Amino acid sequence: MACLICGLLSLLGDGPATPLRFLTGDTFVHDPSTILSENGRYHLFGTGRGLSTKSSADLVHWTASAPVFVDPPAWTTQLVPEYHGHTWAPDVVRIQNRHFLYYSVSSFGKQVSAIGLMTSPTLDPKFPTTRWMDAGPVVSSTNGSPFNAIDPSAFLDRDGRLWLAFGSFWKGIHLVQLDPQTGLRRSDDTAVHRLAWHGSIEAPTLTRHGDFYYLFVNWGRCCQGTNSTYEVRVGRSRSVTGPYLDEQDQDLVRGGGKLFLETQGRFIGPGHIGLLEGTTSSDTSVFSYHYYDGESAGRSRLGLATLRWRDDGWPVVVQASNP
Repeated sequence: MACLICGLLSLLGDGPATPLRFLTGDTFVHDPSTILSENGRYHLFGTGRGLSTKSSADLVHWTASAPVFVDPPAWTTQLVPEYHGHTWAPDVVRIQNRHFLYYSVSSFGKQVSAIGLMTSPTLDPKFPTTRWMDAGPVVSSTNGSPFNAIDPSAFLDRDGRLWLAFGSFWKGIHLVQLDPQTGLRRSDDTAVHRLAWHGSIEAPTLTRHGDFYYLFVNWGRCCQGTNSTYEVRVGRSRSVTGPYLDEQDQDLVRGGGKLFLETQGRFIGPGHIGLLEGTTSSDTSVFSYHYYDGESAGRSRLGLATLRWRDDGWPVVVQASNP
Protein backbone atom coordinates (compact mmCIF):
# COMPACT_ATOMS: atom_id res chain seq x y z
CA MET A 1 0.00 0.00 0.00
CA ALA A 2 2.80 2.42 0.89
CA CYS A 3 4.39 2.20 -2.58
CA LEU A 4 1.03 2.72 -4.26
CA ILE A 5 0.32 5.81 -2.16
CA CYS A 6 3.79 7.13 -2.95
CA GLY A 7 2.97 6.69 -6.63
CA LEU A 8 -0.27 8.58 -6.22
CA LEU A 9 1.38 11.40 -4.35
CA SER A 10 4.12 11.71 -6.98
CA LEU A 11 1.43 12.70 -9.49
CA LEU A 12 0.31 15.64 -7.41
CA GLY A 13 1.44 19.24 -7.50
CA ASP A 14 0.38 22.60 -6.10
CA GLY A 15 -2.66 24.21 -7.72
CA PRO A 16 -6.44 24.43 -7.67
CA ALA A 17 -8.60 21.62 -6.34
CA THR A 18 -9.17 18.94 -8.97
CA PRO A 19 -9.34 15.15 -8.64
CA LEU A 20 -7.17 12.48 -10.11
CA ARG A 21 -8.60 12.20 -13.62
CA PHE A 22 -7.23 8.81 -14.56
CA LEU A 23 -9.69 6.62 -12.64
CA THR A 24 -11.09 3.95 -14.96
CA GLY A 25 -13.71 1.22 -14.98
CA ASP A 26 -16.96 1.61 -13.06
CA THR A 27 -16.35 4.93 -11.31
CA PHE A 28 -20.00 6.01 -11.07
CA VAL A 29 -20.83 6.26 -7.37
CA HIS A 30 -22.78 8.60 -5.11
CA ASP A 31 -21.99 9.26 -1.44
CA PRO A 32 -18.92 7.00 -1.35
CA SER A 33 -17.95 5.53 2.01
CA THR A 34 -14.49 5.62 3.47
CA ILE A 35 -12.23 3.36 1.37
CA LEU A 36 -10.71 0.42 3.25
CA SER A 37 -8.09 -2.06 2.04
CA GLU A 38 -8.15 -5.80 2.61
CA ASN A 39 -6.08 -8.62 1.09
CA GLY A 40 -4.64 -6.41 -1.64
CA ARG A 41 -7.89 -4.75 -2.73
CA TYR A 42 -9.60 -1.49 -1.88
CA HIS A 43 -13.32 -1.49 -1.12
CA LEU A 44 -15.98 1.19 -0.95
CA PHE A 45 -19.76 1.36 -0.64
CA GLY A 46 -22.21 3.90 -2.01
CA THR A 47 -25.82 4.93 -2.32
CA GLY A 48 -28.04 2.47 -4.19
CA ARG A 49 -30.54 -0.33 -3.78
CA GLY A 50 -29.07 -2.51 -1.07
CA LEU A 51 -25.91 -0.33 -1.13
CA SER A 52 -23.63 -0.38 -4.14
CA THR A 53 -20.18 -1.93 -3.78
CA LYS A 54 -16.97 -1.33 -5.73
CA SER A 55 -13.39 -2.48 -5.42
CA SER A 56 -9.98 -1.89 -6.96
CA ALA A 57 -6.54 -3.47 -6.81
CA ASP A 58 -4.74 -0.19 -7.44
CA LEU A 59 -7.12 2.69 -6.60
CA VAL A 60 -7.26 3.39 -10.34
CA HIS A 61 -9.41 0.77 -12.06
CA TRP A 62 -12.71 0.06 -10.29
CA THR A 63 -15.21 -2.77 -10.68
CA ALA A 64 -18.69 -3.23 -9.24
CA SER A 65 -19.91 -6.20 -7.20
CA ALA A 66 -23.29 -7.33 -5.93
CA PRO A 67 -25.01 -5.04 -3.42
CA VAL A 68 -24.65 -5.65 0.30
CA PHE A 69 -28.22 -6.89 0.59
CA VAL A 70 -31.18 -7.65 -1.67
CA ASP A 71 -33.97 -7.45 0.87
CA PRO A 72 -33.58 -4.77 3.54
CA PRO A 73 -34.02 -5.75 7.19
CA ALA A 74 -37.63 -5.76 8.35
CA TRP A 75 -37.07 -3.00 10.91
CA THR A 76 -36.25 -0.47 8.14
CA THR A 77 -39.78 -0.15 6.80
CA GLN A 78 -41.23 -0.37 10.28
CA LEU A 79 -39.29 2.70 11.38
CA VAL A 80 -39.38 4.45 7.99
CA PRO A 81 -42.56 3.49 6.09
CA GLU A 82 -41.62 5.57 3.01
CA TYR A 83 -38.28 3.79 2.58
CA HIS A 84 -38.39 1.49 -0.45
CA GLY A 85 -34.92 -0.03 -0.59
CA HIS A 86 -32.93 2.86 -2.08
CA THR A 87 -30.27 3.12 0.63
CA TRP A 88 -28.10 6.18 1.14
CA ALA A 89 -24.70 7.39 2.20
CA PRO A 90 -22.96 4.45 3.90
CA ASP A 91 -19.74 4.53 5.86
CA VAL A 92 -17.52 1.70 7.03
CA VAL A 93 -14.96 1.32 9.81
CA ARG A 94 -12.72 -1.60 10.81
CA ILE A 95 -12.31 -2.46 14.48
CA GLN A 96 -9.91 -5.35 15.06
CA ASN A 97 -11.32 -8.20 12.93
CA ARG A 98 -14.79 -6.76 12.31
CA HIS A 99 -16.22 -4.26 9.88
CA PHE A 100 -19.09 -1.99 10.87
CA LEU A 101 -21.12 -0.70 7.91
CA TYR A 102 -23.49 2.17 8.70
CA TYR A 103 -26.16 3.29 6.25
CA SER A 104 -29.09 5.68 5.89
CA VAL A 105 -32.76 4.70 5.65
CA SER A 106 -35.01 7.59 4.63
CA SER A 107 -36.99 9.23 1.84
CA PHE A 108 -36.07 12.43 0.05
CA GLY A 109 -36.65 15.59 2.05
CA LYS A 110 -38.20 13.78 5.00
CA GLN A 111 -37.10 13.68 8.64
CA VAL A 112 -38.48 10.21 9.36
CA SER A 113 -35.13 8.46 9.05
CA ALA A 114 -32.80 5.94 10.64
CA ILE A 115 -29.18 4.86 10.54
CA GLY A 116 -28.69 1.11 10.42
CA LEU A 117 -25.69 -1.14 11.04
CA MET A 118 -24.44 -4.30 9.37
CA THR A 119 -21.33 -6.22 10.40
CA SER A 120 -18.98 -8.62 8.63
CA PRO A 121 -15.55 -10.11 9.34
CA THR A 122 -14.44 -9.41 5.76
CA LEU A 123 -15.15 -6.94 2.96
CA ASP A 124 -14.54 -8.85 -0.27
CA PRO A 125 -17.82 -10.39 -1.51
CA LYS A 126 -15.81 -13.21 -3.14
CA PHE A 127 -14.52 -14.43 0.21
CA PRO A 128 -16.61 -17.21 1.79
CA THR A 129 -16.43 -15.46 5.19
CA THR A 130 -18.09 -12.31 3.85
CA ARG A 131 -21.54 -12.26 5.32
CA TRP A 132 -23.16 -8.99 6.24
CA MET A 133 -25.32 -9.44 9.31
CA ASP A 134 -28.02 -7.01 10.40
CA ALA A 135 -27.33 -5.39 13.78
CA GLY A 136 -30.40 -3.17 13.75
CA PRO A 137 -30.91 0.59 13.99
CA VAL A 138 -28.32 2.81 15.66
CA VAL A 139 -30.13 6.15 15.80
CA SER A 140 -33.46 7.31 14.36
CA SER A 141 -35.44 10.51 13.93
CA THR A 142 -39.02 11.50 13.31
CA ASN A 143 -40.91 14.70 12.64
CA GLY A 144 -39.87 17.23 15.28
CA SER A 145 -36.59 15.54 16.23
CA PRO A 146 -33.61 17.86 16.71
CA PHE A 147 -31.79 16.12 13.83
CA ASN A 148 -32.28 14.05 10.70
CA ALA A 149 -30.72 10.61 11.19
CA ILE A 150 -28.90 10.12 7.88
CA ASP A 151 -25.35 10.47 6.48
CA PRO A 152 -23.40 8.51 9.11
CA SER A 153 -19.65 8.96 9.47
CA ALA A 154 -17.86 6.58 11.82
CA PHE A 155 -14.71 7.75 13.58
CA LEU A 156 -12.42 5.53 15.70
CA ASP A 157 -10.26 7.72 17.93
CA ARG A 158 -6.72 6.93 19.05
CA ASP A 159 -7.97 6.07 22.52
CA GLY A 160 -10.30 3.38 21.17
CA ARG A 161 -13.49 5.40 21.50
CA LEU A 162 -15.91 5.06 18.59
CA TRP A 163 -18.06 7.99 17.46
CA LEU A 164 -20.77 8.53 14.88
CA ALA A 165 -21.28 11.94 13.27
CA PHE A 166 -24.46 12.34 11.24
CA GLY A 167 -27.14 14.76 10.10
CA SER A 168 -28.72 16.57 7.19
CA PHE A 169 -30.42 20.00 7.16
CA TRP A 170 -32.84 20.60 10.07
CA LYS A 171 -30.61 21.51 13.05
CA GLY A 172 -27.42 20.33 11.45
CA ILE A 173 -24.68 17.83 12.28
CA HIS A 174 -24.68 15.84 15.52
CA LEU A 175 -22.44 13.32 17.27
CA VAL A 176 -23.05 10.28 19.49
CA GLN A 177 -20.68 7.84 21.13
CA LEU A 178 -20.84 4.17 20.15
CA ASP A 179 -19.78 0.94 21.79
CA PRO A 180 -16.73 -0.37 19.86
CA GLN A 181 -17.69 -3.93 20.80
CA THR A 182 -21.14 -3.79 19.19
CA GLY A 183 -21.08 -0.70 16.96
CA LEU A 184 -24.33 0.46 18.58
CA ARG A 185 -25.04 3.35 20.97
CA ARG A 186 -23.38 3.13 24.35
CA SER A 187 -25.96 2.47 27.02
CA ASP A 188 -24.03 4.60 29.54
CA ASP A 189 -23.65 7.63 27.26
CA THR A 190 -26.85 8.91 25.69
CA ALA A 191 -25.57 12.45 25.03
CA VAL A 192 -26.13 13.93 21.57
CA HIS A 193 -23.63 16.68 20.73
CA ARG A 194 -24.47 19.34 18.15
CA LEU A 195 -21.40 20.09 16.02
CA ALA A 196 -22.41 22.27 13.06
CA TRP A 197 -25.30 24.04 11.37
CA HIS A 198 -26.00 25.81 8.07
CA GLY A 199 -29.14 26.34 6.03
CA SER A 200 -28.10 23.42 3.81
CA ILE A 201 -25.66 21.09 5.52
CA GLU A 202 -25.00 17.33 5.54
CA ALA A 203 -22.39 14.60 4.88
CA PRO A 204 -20.02 15.04 7.86
CA THR A 205 -16.59 13.47 8.11
CA LEU A 206 -14.48 13.41 11.26
CA THR A 207 -10.72 12.89 11.45
CA ARG A 208 -7.86 13.70 13.80
CA HIS A 209 -4.53 15.24 12.93
CA GLY A 210 -1.96 16.50 15.39
CA ASP A 211 -3.64 18.16 18.35
CA PHE A 212 -6.96 18.79 16.59
CA TYR A 213 -10.11 17.02 15.50
CA TYR A 214 -11.36 18.12 12.07
CA LEU A 215 -14.97 18.16 10.93
CA PHE A 216 -15.64 18.30 7.19
CA VAL A 217 -19.22 19.03 6.10
CA ASN A 218 -21.10 19.68 2.89
CA TRP A 219 -22.95 22.91 2.22
CA GLY A 220 -25.36 23.26 -0.69
CA ARG A 221 -27.57 20.92 -2.67
CA CYS A 222 -26.78 17.47 -4.01
CA CYS A 223 -28.44 15.16 -6.50
CA GLN A 224 -29.17 17.73 -9.23
CA GLY A 225 -26.46 16.78 -11.71
CA THR A 226 -24.67 19.81 -13.12
CA ASN A 227 -27.00 22.05 -11.13
CA SER A 228 -25.72 20.63 -7.83
CA THR A 229 -24.15 23.19 -5.51
CA TYR A 230 -22.28 20.98 -3.03
CA GLU A 231 -19.04 22.31 -1.55
CA VAL A 232 -16.97 21.10 1.40
CA ARG A 233 -16.29 23.21 4.50
CA VAL A 234 -14.10 22.40 7.49
CA GLY A 235 -13.61 23.38 11.12
CA ARG A 236 -11.47 22.06 13.94
CA SER A 237 -11.60 21.51 17.70
CA ARG A 238 -9.38 20.27 20.50
CA SER A 239 -12.26 18.07 21.66
CA VAL A 240 -14.14 15.54 19.54
CA THR A 241 -17.42 16.94 20.91
CA GLY A 242 -16.56 20.49 19.88
CA PRO A 243 -16.82 23.40 19.61
CA TYR A 244 -15.54 23.32 16.01
CA LEU A 245 -14.22 26.66 14.75
CA ASP A 246 -13.15 27.82 11.31
CA GLU A 247 -10.02 29.81 10.43
CA GLN A 248 -11.76 33.01 11.56
CA ASP A 249 -12.77 31.41 14.89
CA GLN A 250 -16.40 31.27 13.79
CA ASP A 251 -18.27 28.40 15.45
CA LEU A 252 -19.62 25.87 12.93
CA VAL A 253 -22.83 25.68 14.98
CA ARG A 254 -23.34 29.36 14.09
CA GLY A 255 -22.72 28.91 10.39
CA GLY A 256 -18.94 28.95 10.34
CA GLY A 257 -16.85 26.79 8.03
CA LYS A 258 -13.60 27.25 6.11
CA LEU A 259 -13.97 26.50 2.39
CA PHE A 260 -12.05 23.34 1.52
CA LEU A 261 -13.32 22.00 -1.83
CA GLU A 262 -15.61 23.52 -4.46
CA THR A 263 -16.65 23.20 -8.10
CA GLN A 264 -13.81 23.37 -10.62
CA GLY A 265 -14.65 23.04 -14.31
CA ARG A 266 -16.21 19.67 -15.08
CA PHE A 267 -15.91 18.62 -11.42
CA ILE A 268 -19.21 19.97 -10.14
CA GLY A 269 -20.61 19.88 -6.61
CA PRO A 270 -17.85 17.85 -4.90
CA GLY A 271 -18.70 16.29 -1.58
CA HIS A 272 -18.98 13.41 0.84
CA ILE A 273 -15.26 13.06 1.44
CA GLY A 274 -13.47 10.28 3.30
CA LEU A 275 -9.80 9.96 4.24
CA LEU A 276 -8.14 6.75 3.08
CA GLU A 277 -6.93 4.45 5.81
CA GLY A 278 -3.16 4.44 6.19
CA THR A 279 -2.45 7.43 3.93
CA THR A 280 -2.15 10.23 6.48
CA SER A 281 1.33 11.55 7.18
CA SER A 282 2.57 14.66 8.92
CA ASP A 283 2.24 16.56 5.65
CA THR A 284 -0.45 14.98 3.44
CA SER A 285 -3.50 12.71 3.31
CA VAL A 286 -5.30 11.04 0.39
CA PHE A 287 -9.06 11.49 0.32
CA SER A 288 -12.00 10.29 -1.76
CA TYR A 289 -15.21 12.07 -2.70
CA HIS A 290 -17.84 12.24 -5.41
CA TYR A 291 -18.47 14.94 -7.99
CA TYR A 292 -21.04 15.51 -10.71
CA ASP A 293 -19.22 15.10 -14.01
CA GLY A 294 -19.91 17.92 -16.44
CA GLU A 295 -18.65 15.69 -19.26
CA SER A 296 -20.94 12.74 -18.38
CA ALA A 297 -24.32 14.49 -18.23
CA GLY A 298 -23.84 15.30 -14.55
CA ARG A 299 -23.55 11.70 -13.35
CA SER A 300 -21.87 11.25 -9.99
CA ARG A 301 -18.32 9.88 -10.14
CA LEU A 302 -15.60 8.89 -7.71
CA GLY A 303 -12.70 11.29 -7.26
CA LEU A 304 -9.38 10.92 -5.45
CA ALA A 305 -7.08 13.74 -4.42
CA THR A 306 -4.70 14.72 -1.66
CA LEU A 307 -4.79 17.39 0.96
CA ARG A 308 -1.75 19.07 2.45
CA TRP A 309 -1.60 19.93 6.14
CA ARG A 310 -0.27 23.46 6.39
CA ASP A 311 2.14 24.49 9.13
CA ASP A 312 -0.74 26.13 10.98
CA GLY A 313 -2.64 22.82 10.93
CA TRP A 314 -5.31 23.66 8.34
CA PRO A 315 -5.90 21.26 5.41
CA VAL A 316 -5.75 22.55 1.84
CA VAL A 317 -6.34 20.56 -1.35
CA VAL A 318 -3.44 19.70 -3.63
CA GLN A 319 -4.02 19.50 -7.38
CA ALA A 320 -3.74 16.20 -9.22
CA SER A 321 -2.10 15.95 -12.63
CA ASN A 322 -4.03 15.30 -15.82
CA PRO A 323 -2.43 12.46 -17.80
